[in-house]
Amino acid sequence: MTLSAKEIASYIDHTLLKADASTEAILKLCAEAAEHQFFSVCVNSQFVETAAKALEGTGVKVAAVVGFPLGASLSEVKAFEAAEAVESGASEIDTVLPIGLLMEGNYDAVRSDIQQVVEAVKDQAIVKVIMETGFLTDEQKVMACRLSEEAGAHFVKTSTGFGPGGATVEDVRLMRQNVASHIGVKASGGVRDLQTAIAMIEAGATRLGTSSGVAIVNGTQGASTY
Repeated sequence: MTLSAKEIASYIDHTLLKADASTEAILKLCAEAAEHQFFSVCVNSQFVETAAKALEGTGVKVAAVVGFPLGASLSEVKAFEAAEAVESGASEIDTVLPIGLLMEGNYDAVRSDIQQVVEAVKDQAIVKVIMETGFLTDEQKVMACRLSEEAGAHFVKTSTGFGPGGATVEDVRLMRQNVASHIGVKASGGVRDLQTAIAMIEAGATRLGTSSGVAIVNGTQGASTY
């Protein structure tokens, strides 16, 4: 697959989620996203308003993570955080599903958790569900895809970048095969260079979460995941 830098940029959620992220670093992230016309920036909810103001008029969207990175917050807290993020300017929400509940087979609770976030931002933002695939068997990944779709989510996503492992071509392909065609697949965690980005897109990824967006569009190696 041959893609131009501009085409690759349109897949990228330019990401900064580190605990020590500063306002200055977020503004730099936004400037890079505007320069390269990445699809969005992905930030923690406290920085949504800053990012939204910095990106006003650029066409670059703002995504906020909720329940991040453990997925163990109360569902009501995730829903509240999502709604507040949208109020502050986010048009996309990346929520971490309750990983432990999925692994123990409490599927009704997982579906409900996702659904509460979806309902909190209905008709205002799209919702991506982070599975944290490094913890899961293939059967659990498939179930997470099904539950996410049943709950009304718009995307399934591989990883937070803070758990074990990251995006793999195999996982992206598996996820693509187990959601409807209108559901997006986001590869995140370890997508640091152009070759990896293209491999993920070829496997079925419709979005890439990475802190190495500039390196990717420049065809060089990125330094870190998030």
